Amino acid sequence: MPGDALTQLVEREQIKRLKYAYFRCLDQKLWDELHGLFTADATAAYSGGKYSYSGRDAIVDFMRTNMSRESFHTSHRVHHPEIDIDGDDATGTWAMDDVNVDSEFDFFLCGAGFYEDRYRRIDGEWKIAHTGYRRTFETIMPMGQNGMSLTASWWATGGQSALEVQ
Repeated sequence: MPGDALTQLVEREQIKRLKYAYFRCLDQKLWDELHGLFTADATAAYSGGKYSYSGRDAIVDFMRTNMSRESFHTSHRVHHPEIDIDGDDATGTWAMDDVNVDSEFDFFLCGAGFYEDRYRRIDGEWKIAHTGYRRTFETIMPMGQNGMSLTASWWATGGQSALEVQ
């Protein structure tokens, strides 16, 4: 039994790294790397299924089309994973918090929700077979009216803040 428990822990850590890579690629707009994290037949159901896609090409094309603009910034954090493994298949539930800033369209969005994922091990490597979230809440407000401005951008400023420090 100790070997089985250790194997389960290692497998869970591999799945955690996969999910973390998903969000790193999403937030850094690394579309080709993101593509490699999915099974070919992966599905996605974002915003409670409002936006649903079949196949990793369709999923990544959706992201690329809607999130590639330099003025669109995202930050996703997932935590409290509940991962169950059954052979070469696994499921995961993740709490998610996100912030989205779009300086072109003047909005600041923050929210939270839960991701429900399915994973499949292919040739010894875990891949995302399904991903999707349902919001617990989402708020949006204009940036300019609230005195908010974007002072750093991974793309526009190389990640450097425009704020001067004494």
